[in-house]
Amino acid sequence: MALQQSMRLLAGAMLLLGQSVPALALDHVKIGTLLTTGGAPQYIAIEKGYFAAEGIDAELVPFDAGQPVAVATVAGAIEFGSAGFSSALYTLAAQGELKIIAGSTYDRPHFLAAGILASNAAYAAGLHSLKQLGGHSVGLTQIGSTYHYALELIVQKYAIDMATIRTLPLQSFANVASAVSGGQADAGVLTAAGAAPLLQNDRAKLLGWVGDETPWQVTLVWTTPKIANERQDLVKRFLRAFRKGSRAAYDAFVGPGGTRKDGPTAPEMVPIIQKYVKLSRQQIEANIGYSDPELRIDVRDVQRQLDWYHSQGMLKESAKAGDIIDSRYAMALPGS
Repeated sequence: MALQQSMRLLAGAMLLLGQSVPALALDHVKIGTLLTTGGAPQYIAIEKGYFAAEGIDAELVPFDAGQPVAVATVAGAIEFGSAGFSSALYTLAAQGELKIIAGSTYDRPHFLAAGILASNAAYAAGLHSLKQLGGHSVGLTQIGSTYHYALELIVQKYAIDMATIRTLPLQSFANVASAVSGGQADAGVLTAAGAAPLLQNDRAKLLGWVGDETPWQVTLVWTTPKIANERQDLVKRFLRAFRKGSRAAYDAFVGPGGTRKDGPTAPEMVPIIQKYVKLSRQQIEANIGYSDPELRIDVRDVQRQLDWYHSQGMLKESAKAGDIIDSRYAMALPGS
C-alpha cells in the first residue's frame, strides 16, 4: 500500500511538472511447458494480457517432454514449470528442490489428454483394444513420464502384466508418433495434439483415451522453494493471471455438469490455441483438454502417483503429497 501511494504521489508530481510517468518494468518470467491443447490457460493468459495486467512479461519455453521441465526449473533456466508430472519432478520435490503450487488440466471423459494408438500393422495383426496391449511394444516419451503413468493406469485396469509390455522411451512425442505411424512401435501413448494428425490421416488406429477409462490429474504447476519463499508476491500474481486464463478456457469449452460444450467465447479462444498448437480449428475443438477453473489439485491422485513411482523404484523414498505441495498457494480439489 505504501508503495502504491508513493507511486500515485510521484505520478501526480510528474503530471504537475508536465512530464510523463515512466512505465514500471514488468517481471520477466520463463514458463517451461509442452505445447499441447491442455496448455490453453497459459496461452490465453498471455494473449489476453492477464499476465501483463499483473506486471508479468511471460515467456513460454517449449519442451518435448515433462521431465526436462522439472530439471530446468531447478537449474534456474526457467522460473515456473507447467507440465505433466514425472519421476524427475517428484524426486526433486521430495528432495526439497521444487514446490508444487497449483494443478491445471485433468484427463476425464470427453476431454482428451492421453490417447493410446495402435500402428496400422499391429491393428491388422489383431491389436484392437487396450486390454490386448500385453505382449506388444509401446512407445513413450520417457520412462517415468506422465504418459508412462497413463499406460500404467490402463495396465492396472485390465490386469495386464506390465512385464509383458516392451516400453520404448523415444524422448519426444514427435518420435512416438513417427514410430507408431511407421510401425516401429506396436502402439504409442500420445497427447491429443499428437494423436489428431495420425488419426485424421489414417496413419494409426485409436485404442482408447485414458481419461475415458479412469480420470486422473495430468498437469501440475511448480517453482523452486527460493522463488516460493522470497518472491511470494510474484507467485501470487502469476497464479492470479494463470487462474484467469484457466477460467476463460473453462468458460469457453466446458458446459453444464462438466461436459464438453463450446460456450460463446470458444470462437475467440480457438485461434489463440492455434497460435501455439499447430492444428486445424476442427482438431483443436475435437481435442481440447479439461482446465480446472481454479487450478485445483487432485491431492489423492498425486499421492497415488507418488506411491506408484516409489513402488517402481523411480522414487527412492516414499513421499507425502502434503510435503511437496505448497499450501500457501495451492488449492485442493474438493473431496481429494
